[in-house]
Amino acid sequence: MTHVIHTLEGKGRVEICIAFYKGTGNIFNAIIRKWTASVYSHAELILADGKTWISITPFLKSKIYSKTNPDYNREEWDFITLHVSPEQHKIIEEFYLITEGCRYDWPGMLLSQFLPFRIKSEGKWYCSEWIAYALRISGVIDWKTIKIFDKSDLSPSVLYKIVKEMEYVESKKI
Repeated sequence: MTHVIHTLEGKGRVEICIAFYKGTGNIFNAIIRKWTASVYSHAELILADGKTWISITPFLKSKIYSKTNPDYNREEWDFITLHVSPEQHKIIEEFYLITEGCRYDWPGMLLSQFLPFRIKSEGKWYCSEWIAYALRISGVIDWKTIKIFDKSDLSPSVLYKIVKEMEYVESKKI
C-alpha cells in the first residue's frame, strides 16, 4: 500500500517516504505489534534519492544509521510519500548528521508504553520517534496543528496515524 500526501504543492518539491514494516519479522516484531495493537512494528525514513533509508533498530546496529538500496520484500512494507521542499529535506539530512550513531532508547520506548507521559532519554531514539522529530523539526509536521509533543507514545502505529492526520488536514486546506 502506498499513499501520497501532497503537503506542499508546486515546483521544487521532492518526495520522501516513510516505510512502515508489517512483515512477520521475528518475535520482537510480534511483541511490538501485539503491544501496540497495530500491524506495524517498525518505521524507516527514505530520503529523496529513493535509495537512502534512515533507521534505528533495537537489534543489529542499535544506533541511528543509513543504508543504501536495502534488499527488502515490498509486500512487507507500507509506504507513505510526502512532498517536501528542498530546504525541509536539507534540515532532515542535517538532523540525521547530528543524530547519526545515537543509541536506541530502550527506557523511553518501554516506559512511554506504561506511563501516561513522555519519557525521553537524552541522545537516544527509537525508530518512529526519530522520524516524527525529523518531520517536526523540518516543518513537514506542523507542530501547531499536530502536537507530537503531547503524545507519550510515538510507536510506528502512532506515527502512521499522525501522518494520516496530516493527509486529512492537508486535504481540508485544498
